[in-house]
This record gives sequence, structure tokens and C-alpha cells, in this order.
Amino acid sequence: MIRRLVLDVLKPHVPTILELARVLGRLDGIIGVNLSLSEVDQQTETVKITIQGDDIDYVAVESVIQDFGGVVHSIDEVAAGKEIVEEVETLQER
Repeated sequence: MIRRLVLDVLKPHVPTILELARVLGRLDGIIGVNLSLSEVDQQTETVKITIQGDDIDYVAVESVIQDFGGVVHSIDEVAAGKEIVEEVETLQER
């Protein structure tokens, strides 16, 4: 089961990220949603979407994003299993 998803999404300005967050937060299996605006162009905006839950249905999430006129550019992080394992910095990354 998927517990966390971090997505890079391109969407039009309307509907707003407020509306998108509200709809994503209502999906089954989701306990929290965080949307951050990272870039704004003339007609679109790039949004980082972090979703946490007990059993996230990626297909349902992607469907909502598409209904809002958006597209998932990349899946930047996935956490699955009984609990979320936080990423640890290695010696090479210091």
C-alpha cells in the first residue's frame, strides 16, 4: 500500500490549488495533502503535491489532477509498506 506520494504537476491557473487540495484531500485512503506552488508561467503553474495516507490510490489521484486540467510530470517520491521510512543522508551526500 502506498503511504506517501510526491508529485510534480503542471496545471492551468484555474481551478486553483485550493480547490485541487480540497478534492484530493477527500479521496479515500488520504489523510493529508500539501500543495506548493513552485513556478508560475503565463498560462500554467508547476505545483509540488505531497500526499500522505493509509492506502493512496494513485489512479484516483491522477484522475483528479487530469480532471483539473493538469498532468503529472514526474513521481518524485513514493513511500509504501507498513510505515513510512524517512530518507537518510549518506556520507557521500554530505
